[in-house]
Amino acid sequence: MNKRNYQRELDELLSSLPKEDGRKKRLFLHCCCAPCSSYVLEYLYPFFDVTIFFYNPNIVEKAEYVKRKDELLRYLSEVSFGSEIHTLDADYDPERFLQMAQGHENDPERGERCDLCFRMRLSETARQASKGRYDYFCTTLSISPHKNADMLMFIGEELAKQYKVPYLPSDFKKRNGYKRSIELSSLYHLYRQDYCGCIYSKRRGGLESE
Repeated sequence: MNKRNYQRELDELLSSLPKEDGRKKRLFLHCCCAPCSSYVLEYLYPFFDVTIFFYNPNIVEKAEYVKRKDELLRYLSEVSFGSEIHTLDADYDPERFLQMAQGHENDPERGERCDLCFRMRLSETARQASKGRYDYFCTTLSISPHKNADMLMFIGEELAKQYKVPYLPSDFKKRNGYKRSIELSSLYHLYRQDYCGCIYSKRRGGLESE
């Protein structure tokens, strides 16, 4: 079986979007942090009316949560198109992650706990996208070389069937997306965390950025 090329699928989707009336399709985008979001927003903004959703209960330390959220908002305040990006706030809810992680505290990084965390965040994203009648939903997570794009696509497309909102095919690390995110981080002096966000990743030394 041939491996899917998510970038090609996204290219085909973007080329098929209607341009006649000037109105963009609405995208509900889960954002994990400013560095990962920087390139993804730069890339998708020309094609979509974007609403970002900072929903990350895996960040259980409140100071870290606030720092990452504020940094994302700062990026939007400084980038040229930032005023045209909408935001939907999410409650700070670390207990949801801690409950989900019970029994998986000792899982290795990139193991089952991470898959469950992806599903938790994408489930809420899909639910909100359905509630807001968005045309697509997606996440910035696939830009990280440490995140499994196949798993994110599997979860996203499964939730798309449940919530009746298409999941945007994506592997944002392609076409030097991760490299561009590093360039934008340097340009805007963005805080780049050295662990994914959860206490278990931090205890094990973490993985650079999301």
